[in-house]
Amino acid sequence: MTREEHRQQVICSCIKHQEQIAFVAKQEMDSAQQQSNDYGANVDRYDSYRTKMMHSRDMYAKQLANANAGLRVLGDLLKMQPSDTADHGAIVITDRQRFFMSIGLGKFQVETDGKKEDYYAISAQTPVYIALKGKKPGDTITINGLTQTIKEIY
Repeated sequence: MTREEHRQQVICSCIKHQEQIAFVAKQEMDSAQQQSNDYGANVDRYDSYRTKMMHSRDMYAKQLANANAGLRVLGDLLKMQPSDTADHGAIVITDRQRFFMSIGLGKFQVETDGKKEDYYAISAQTPVYIALKGKKPGDTITINGLTQTIKEIY
């Protein structure tokens, strides 16, 4: 598998993970709305149960909007060319971990040749992203007292 094919596979795995997050948020948002509708007519403007359901619905709607925004970013990254420096859209392999510099998604797995590998999707606001930005293979970073050497970037 070429580096570009592997990069595409990592991005697609991240997209699948993000789609699952969006799916769950949509289900929960719809459930909260349905519970509010099933509760019956609004008899009191200070109805705490209905207010609670509407707050839940709004919270899940925000999560869904964030998940969809993340999916748009990941879709754009599929179209980008690989980079030789650590920057947005790059996959950075260190001697300790694998990072995908994209959105703050956390840990996800990619299956390559029957073997599962852990990756960490990190956003531009994280200290790791900031430490990695602009680095090249062979450079080192230190996060929380742990030094890591960059082996590959693509």
